[in-house]
Amino acid sequence: MARRLSSVELDFAESAPVRLTFTTRLAAAPGAVYRALAEEVADTPLWFPSVAAARPLDGGAGREVSLRGGVFFRETIMARDPGTRYAYRIDETNAPGVRALLEDWRLRPAGSGTAVRWTMAGEGPALFRLAMRAAGPGIGHSFKGAMRRLDRHLAGTKTP
Repeated sequence: MARRLSSVELDFAESAPVRLTFTTRLAAAPGAVYRALAEEVADTPLWFPSVAAARPLDGGAGREVSLRGGVFFRETIMARDPGTRYAYRIDETNAPGVRALLEDWRLRPAGSGTAVRWTMAGEGPALFRLAMRAAGPGIGHSFKGAMRRLDRHLAGTKTP
């Protein structure tokens, strides 16, 4: 059963009760990384294996994402700055406990590649906050693996 979450703004990425931030570097250029995150949404499962399906909604103003295991999200795109930032708020989910959730991807040039910083910002009851913090190492491991796969995926893709 889907639940509606609180409508938070971009500053929630800095003020949320729980913030998990992960960083890595990719060989791909910021523009290519941005396109993979923001424009080639349906290809996300190719490089992020915990994602079963993803599709843009409302002409790209939102997304619908299904994770393996049955959790799903309906999202609103909050920031779309080509090559530098892509952020979205989760509006509806069937995940238990969460009251608000926002994900913020920041990209910056790093030599000929990209420095990627991904922040998951969440709010919920004490048990949710504890569970999110405890899941941090596993989420970080998943992020690093997904970014390695994304880099390989982009290396095999011709970009304009």
